[in-house]
Amino acid sequence: MKKLVFIFSLLLVTVVAQAQFEKGKWFVNPSVTGLNLSYNTQTEKAHFGIEANGGAFLADNVALLVRAGAEWQGGGADEYMLGVGGRYYFDAIGVFLDANVNMNHHVWKHDKRTLIGFGAEAGYAFFLSRTVTVEPAVYWDINKDRSEIGVKIGFGFYF
Repeated sequence: MKKLVFIFSLLLVTVVAQAQFEKGKWFVNPSVTGLNLSYNTQTEKAHFGIEANGGAFLADNVALLVRAGAEWQGGGADEYMLGVGGRYYFDAIGVFLDANVNMNHHVWKHDKRTLIGFGAEAGYAFFLSRTVTVEPAVYWDINKDRSEIGVKIGFGFYF
């Protein structure tokens, strides 16, 4: 009986998730990045950041994103980011891949730079309710001066 209830629950979550990844839907995704687990090859310090994604589904399972964020690193290095990207959700299971292009403004103790960066992300949208998700993800950001790999967690709100 427990197995039957579990299978039915998974099926229900899958059906609910599919409805949220349809063309014409919108979503907002605030997240916390870094979590002291990421590593930046230039500053060689862990960091903490916040990020917000917002977007619309242009087709089923395909979303266009607008991104903004800020990161604070040890040693007086800060970064502010604006960008665009795309996200693809695999079927109705909530697994997604994300690719983005960002304008990163770096502020170090004696230097300021604005660079174009590229990123990739893989994660999972776990539905808590019909419109709210928890979205853990692994990300990779790269630009001319540095490469960064990290973990983040966010919440998704689907409309």
